[in-house]
Amino acid sequence: MSRRLPLILLLLALSLWLGASYGLRFAFMEDPQWVGLCAEDAGRWECLLRTGLGKLIHYRIIAWSGLVTALVGFFLPGRVGWLLALLALLFALPAMVLYSASLAVFAVVIGALRLVRKPLDASL
Repeated sequence: MSRRLPLILLLLALSLWLGASYGLRFAFMEDPQWVGLCAEDAGRWECLLRTGLGKLIHYRIIAWSGLVTALVGFFLPGRVGWLLALLALLFALPAMVLYSASLAVFAVVIGALRLVRKPLDASL
């Protein structure tokens, strides 16, 4: 097995996650069909989900979650820090797509830097 295979798989998974986020944005949040349906009947479960996601976007909860998780993961050593950085990217990528790019870009950069950082005990 190649040394780079886990990195390639991680990049592929993050790319798919980014694509799913764009699908959520354009097929669910901005689609005129959903806007019309939710204007008529706001009690549908799809409209309630859309409203909840809208509140998460408006209050930047997704972006702040990514940024805080990235910062904590950056300073924690070992596998825990690495997993928190990965979790930060899972929060930050949709936040970038869903209108909170100003905060989420910092979370993406900090999380990505933590993912590629060489462990402290690794030899040069």
